[in-house]
Amino acid sequence: MQLASFRADVTPPIGHPLCAGWMPPAVGMTDPLHALGVVLFGEGTPVVLVALDWCEISNRSHIQWRERIAATVGTRPDRVAVQCVHPHCTPWPDEEAQRLVSEQKGVLLIMDPKWCGEAIGRVAAAAQVAAMNPQTVTHIGLGRARVEQVASNRRILGPDGKIKAVRWTKTIAPAVRAEPEGLIDPWLKTISFWNRDKKLAVLHYYAVHPTSYDNDSTITPDFTGLARECRAREDGVPHIYFTECAGNITAGKYNDGAKENRPVLTERIYRALVESEQKTERVPIRQFVWQAKAVQLPPLEPNEASLAAILSDETRTSKDRCRAAMQISYLRRAADPIPFTRLSFDDRVHILHLPGEPFVEYQLFAQQQRPESFVAVAGYGDCGPGYVCMEKSFAEGGYEPTDSFVAPRSEAIMKEAITDLMRAG
Repeated sequence: MQLASFRADVTPPIGHPLCAGWMPPAVGMTDPLHALGVVLFGEGTPVVLVALDWCEISNRSHIQWRERIAATVGTRPDRVAVQCVHPHCTPWPDEEAQRLVSEQKGVLLIMDPKWCGEAIGRVAAAAQVAAMNPQTVTHIGLGRARVEQVASNRRILGPDGKIKAVRWTKTIAPAVRAEPEGLIDPWLKTISFWNRDKKLAVLHYYAVHPTSYDNDSTITPDFTGLARECRAREDGVPHIYFTECAGNITAGKYNDGAKENRPVLTERIYRALVESEQKTERVPIRQFVWQAKAVQLPPLEPNEASLAAILSDETRTSKDRCRAAMQISYLRRAADPIPFTRLSFDDRVHILHLPGEPFVEYQLFAQQQRPESFVAVAGYGDCGPGYVCMEKSFAEGGYEPTDSFVAPRSEAIMKEAITDLMRAG
């Protein structure tokens, strides 16, 4: 088994659309954005894992990312996992949705196709160069640490079983912040790769929306990205951070949006990164196994005509119209199912890659399928589905079901796919 790591700058220019036109274009930049990844060599063609400091990538744009990277390293697209970290003040490409909004008046743009294509080229080139000089992997390291006072569940239920309050990435109301943390996964997981005593690369996984305040349209990888960069500079080894299933998880209990909170949250994540490595157990590694399952999640609104009416309605907000364009984009890629994938090492360590913004329940469900193993779950792959809620969420109400692009019965399909992958030999 061999590994190569790579890194490329993917910071957009000032004026580039942010969050798929759901917020104003970039007016400044506080910290650069990066794509970081590893190429793994073993049995079969290479496997590539990429973590991208962008909000999301959807539909044909996500397919293009996997195809371009696969072509440069000599593998298949379904052996490339591209996951976004999900800071909000960053790009969210969807090329078909962009084509649709470009035909309308009064709608914020979703992406700059030319620049986004150049960004893919830089990342693919970095992966190609790295793949020419892989290093032998003899051991894998496994560690975890409890993150204190960062994650909280966004959905706060009232006594009637309906959502009584939403805990946003920044939550101003003291009474809402005072509510219990709710269902979260408090553990940050770390997987490191070693050539005997030489550390080669480190992967980190944790479930929280990585956004402290996002109304200033200033580009940043935010607190998880800043913590990762601090650890990498200190360690001199590539550190790659993946956001787990954080669709309903934010820092809202511990964040009122004050700018002073970003360094506080950064420090809490950084401490967990360090502690998880201090607690790492190294074990010999022989091989890895990659499995993929093509899955189609049914659209919430299958009527393209009704979505087109919203898109062309100049009395609607730009966000509503961009959202309709992205729903149409998801409908039009129905013939291209989304790959759910699992990377396993000696049947002891399992990394699951999921699409959209999945609820934390999916992560906990995946862990239950392999309770004897070390399980990490990366969300925010192909984000064409938008939020992937639980079926009961639609009756409970709240924000996420209104911004989901897939039907309630997607829960059953998600769990079937997760079960098939996690229990496969």
